[in-house]
Amino acid sequence: MEDREIIELYHRREERAIAESDVKYGGICRSIALRLLGIREDAEECVNDTWYAAWGKMPPDRPASLGAFFGRLTRNLSVSRWRRDHAKKRYDGMEIMLSELEDCVPSPAAVEADMERRVLAEAIGAWLDSLNEADRQLFIRRYWYACPVKELAEELHEQPNTCSQRLSRLRCALRAFLETKGAL
Repeated sequence: MEDREIIELYHRREERAIAESDVKYGGICRSIALRLLGIREDAEECVNDTWYAAWGKMPPDRPASLGAFFGRLTRNLSVSRWRRDHAKKRYDGMEIMLSELEDCVPSPAAVEADMERRVLAEAIGAWLDSLNEADRQLFIRRYWYACPVKELAEELHEQPNTCSQRLSRLRCALRAFLETKGAL
């Protein structure tokens, strides 16, 4: 089929135009795409995209050389695909750059851990608010201010063993509270 007849099929919106284009120019288009991309499946996709692009351009276009028109479309689509596929390699460069900055910029894992710490801190705060004043002070002084059990026992006029048992019960209560809140 002559080029002008294929162009006419496109202008009349007859799907046969694509089949005729593939018969006459499919080989050269596949050759162009395969040389640029190196992967047969990717090349075939670009050729199919060529026919789709031609369908969108004709009408109104009436190319003087249909072979050159299809070749240019195929080449441009193949180059765009190659750039898109190889842009992923730039991501590796980004990884290297970010690893150089990790002392300055927190990693996503560090940010996630920070969020988990905040949730945990809020849950512990809510649990402390639920305690009576004496238990709250005991817990805070031991685990925030790191007061020795012996010193706490003396201030509370208790035996160190009794104070340790209270702290143990508070830890168990905290663990149970955190489990119910899903913070553990």
